Amino acid sequence: MSTKINTGRFFEHFVLGETIQHATPRTITTGDTALYIALTGARNPLHCSTPLAQSLGYPQMPVDDLLAFHIAFGKTVPDISVNAVANLGYADVRFIQPVYVGDTLTTSSEVIGLKQNSNGKSGVVWVRSTTLNQQQQPVLSWVRWVMVHKKNQEAPAPDTVIPELPEFVSPESLAVPAHFKLNNSLGTATAGQYWWDDYEVGECMRHPSGLTINESDHTMATHLYQNNARLHFDAHLMKSTPQGQCLVYGGVVISACRALSYEGLENAIAILAINGGTHANPSYSGDTIYCLTKVLDKWALPHPELGALRLRMVGVKNMPPATLENIKTTQGYHPHVVLDLDYTVLIPRKGN
Repeated sequence: MSTKINTGRFFEHFVLGETIQHATPRTITTGDTALYIALTGARNPLHCSTPLAQSLGYPQMPVDDLLAFHIAFGKTVPDISVNAVANLGYADVRFIQPVYVGDTLTTSSEVIGLKQNSNGKSGVVWVRSTTLNQQQQPVLSWVRWVMVHKKNQEAPAPDTVIPELPEFVSPESLAVPAHFKLNNSLGTATAGQYWWDDYEVGECMRHPSGLTINESDHTMATHLYQNNARLHFDAHLMKSTPQGQCLVYGGVVISACRALSYEGLENAIAILAINGGTHANPSYSGDTIYCLTKVLDKWALPHPELGALRLRMVGVKNMPPATLENIKTTQGYHPHVVLDLDYTVLIPRKGN
């Protein structure tokens, strides 16, 4: 039998400290950005209007932050998580500089942690991934951890190493666009009346709209990101699993929630960091996603016209968030909670 087929790495194939260079560099096109809007309904005008972006000091319209992240993330899947049981979480995700149409992204990952599970059938792998543009400048970096099947259950367990990760990306570490200049047209373009000064730590916004995830939408989105994890596409394979059907890629849920949260956060024009995240329960085709946002913290930034909000974005399936009493208890997450994401956004300050 031919041995030319690459079936991806299993848990026993990862080595602590190794660096993996991922295949398939990706040049971002206007087609990518248009399709992302078609699949998510994202309405952030910074990613829709070249004249607005340029009036705010950008050389051209930047690519949506999450589109860039999902494409960068997709590069890692064939080497890191194609044989995954589940993607478990994210931390220390830094949006270092904008990505523009025409940029070519390449990604590499360093293995920073390993822990075999007690059943001996799988283990958890931690990686720190970095994405560069064509000028070899970093545009994104992040840590994620994923549970991966073992192929040979007799393979010895590695020494357990669990990396220490920051609770959140500190304000001093946020990459704030130095070129930014506030333009009075921003409020008109966003239709938003609330600025950094208007938000209070502890307030909760239950965004009104829902978005039903269709089979074609979630599979097309995941193909757009070149994420080839079989559990998102191979319905025949997934019939024999406890889920019985394909799982929706967690990035689809993140983008859906970000788009749904536009009402109430219209002037949150860019993502600066993802501090941590959990896909609390699986999502499937036919689920309707709703979203609520809690303000965890707010920081004034060195740029006099800009501030940052640290937010908790919670995705809920098949029930309006107004009826959700407890996101999480000592027994775990509510069964309808599918996403718990701690992230930081850039938002202009009032009166400048």
